[in-house]
Amino acid sequence: MTDKYGSHTDFMGQVAEDAERRKQAVEKGLRLAFGRFIEQRQVEVIVFSSMSVFDLAKALGQYPIILKPLLVACNLAARAIERDLEIKNLDTYSPRLANEEAAALAGYMKPFLPDYLELPALSVLDRVAFIDKEIRKGKGRWEQSILKALNSFGSIAFKKRKFECHGEEFEMDAAAPPEGRIEVGIDVKRIEARRDIHKRCDEIVNKANKFKTAFPEGKFAAVIYYPFIDEHVNIQNRLQTDAIDAIVFASESEQSVNNAVLFLLSRLGVVH
Repeated sequence: MTDKYGSHTDFMGQVAEDAERRKQAVEKGLRLAFGRFIEQRQVEVIVFSSMSVFDLAKALGQYPIILKPLLVACNLAARAIERDLEIKNLDTYSPRLANEEAAALAGYMKPFLPDYLELPALSVLDRVAFIDKEIRKGKGRWEQSILKALNSFGSIAFKKRKFECHGEEFEMDAAAPPEGRIEVGIDVKRIEARRDIHKRCDEIVNKANKFKTAFPEGKFAAVIYYPFIDEHVNIQNRLQTDAIDAIVFASESEQSVNNAVLFLLSRLGVVH
């Protein structure tokens, strides 16, 4: 990395002292809070301090499934690896590592690993990360279900597309037609918490304004996931602007998605 940009080593170094103080405080708090329930048990421990970089590289090469929990223990993710090691498109859950990649990863990770760590703790770290990934994947499938419904019920075809406005590039989650000048653009937005309303609504309005600048005759709509039904009117009020032609809400269920999309397409005049 250049002097102007930090590497993962730099970032870790900046927070190392605070992180260690918090670790000690958390351990003290846990002992005070759960003292009556703490037991001494025999458990398998991986002693990383006794391990050479060569040992670690060999382990990664032979058993790549161990990569993710080790990365979590190092506060590392694929983006940092791509930035610092230039290993691109690494699937940290099911990696395929060439020998040189395993060696590079081992040398990179080794300084960040603790002296030792209990084996069950590593497996729990992996489980937490895996669950988070799968939940996010499920949310992505919801967005895909919107696009599928648009193409099932619409009189025109939709696909994810990008457009430019004043030199900036923006992405529409669904746009029609698939090629050429965009006639209908749809922003698909999940708002998971009340505190995110202002930020997400501002994002929708900003994209709508950019879209109408690029395509003055085009129609812009939004499909929104927001689990607080009694507050949907608040979002509708925040999104009252000439740049937005229609707004609908949809939950996880297929019926809700289909109903919302049918109503939206009807409002836009492009339903079968």
